Amino acid sequence: MGTPTAQRSRRARRPYPVRTVTTRSQCRPSVRFERLPAEVFHMILDRLSGLLFKRCTLLLPTKDRLKLISSMFSQIPCFKLEECTAADCLGFYSYGVFLKTMISGWDEVEWHRVFNFLCSFTNLLPKIKMAVTGKPGVSWYLELQLRLFCRQVLLDPWPCKDTLFWLTRILKPWPVVLQARLLFILYGPLLPDSTLAWQGMVEREMREMSTSALWNLTRVIVLLYSNLDLKDWTTDTMQTILEELIVLPEVWHMENVARLLMLCGNTVCYSFLAKKAHNGQLRQVSRLIVHIILVCEKDGYCMNWVVKMVHQVCQSFNNTSERFTFIQSLEDMFSEVTMEVYVFVTAGNHHEDMGQTLWSLVESSAHFHAKFLHMFLKNE
Repeated sequence: MGTPTAQRSRRARRPYPVRTVTTRSQCRPSVRFERLPAEVFHMILDRLSGLLFKRCTLLLPTKDRLKLISSMFSQIPCFKLEECTAADCLGFYSYGVFLKTMISGWDEVEWHRVFNFLCSFTNLLPKIKMAVTGKPGVSWYLELQLRLFCRQVLLDPWPCKDTLFWLTRILKPWPVVLQARLLFILYGPLLPDSTLAWQGMVEREMREMSTSALWNLTRVIVLLYSNLDLKDWTTDTMQTILEELIVLPEVWHMENVARLLMLCGNTVCYSFLAKKAHNGQLRQVSRLIVHIILVCEKDGYCMNWVVKMVHQVCQSFNNTSERFTFIQSLEDMFSEVTMEVYVFVTAGNHHEDMGQTLWSLVESSAHFHAKFLHMFLKNE
């Protein structure tokens, strides 16, 4: 047995742990998913099971369920707009998975309440207003955040019919001009640095990434065109949106417009061209068709599709005189565009792409006219 001094020395070497008291207000959780290992993140998702939450709150009215969601998610910055700076954060995606599981099977009235709740919870509408009324590209981070939130939480998780419900809720509060800008923010092509290609659509053709860059935008245009039986959503509405879209922030490079229309498919392309033609815009329609033919040649698409499209537009006129005027306008535009490119190339402008464009234009004209004449000879 040691002396009292030795015993005190041993106790000194084994101090008791210090206990502190922390209040709930001092330990508010602030979860940032991008800092977590993947396996830990997936464990959290399991804990935030939408299906479990749905079953546990089954007897509560929608209003109270939404309040509970708000109290849970208000502590997670990754579920809020402009509060998480990680480019690869999974917060919005997880929010979308949770929300879809939670509200699947609810009726449309309850979905309206959910949308109103989300607008309130995220301050969504004022942020959209800031993005669509400012100069395109200036608030690039806000544009990207709105795109990620709306796409990952509301639009992408759902099948087309349900996507349409959420999309029309997002678009409806705004005039048509701003709807076009909002569509570009949500679905427009992105540059490698994840900013929207506002100026890219104006300054150069997006051939190097044409299909992948424009696919999402064309997909949503087709979706909206295919559901024109919705209240306050008509062919004229979509025509105006498309007209506004292709001049954002300025008039697009003509080949980008041509690619957009081609990727939209026969119904959208015909509707757009025929409506412009019948509104007396024959020169604009003819120039567009020439560039659609050029893009077909450049990108290796079947020329028969364009021939049938031109024939459809031609047949939409009431009499032979109007049809001849349309065909004459198209032929004149072929000559005009060819001369424009030829003058540019021969003026000493050393631009390799324009030399290739001149060659493609001549080739496309020959292929188009051969197919066009063959169609008429077949029908005799």
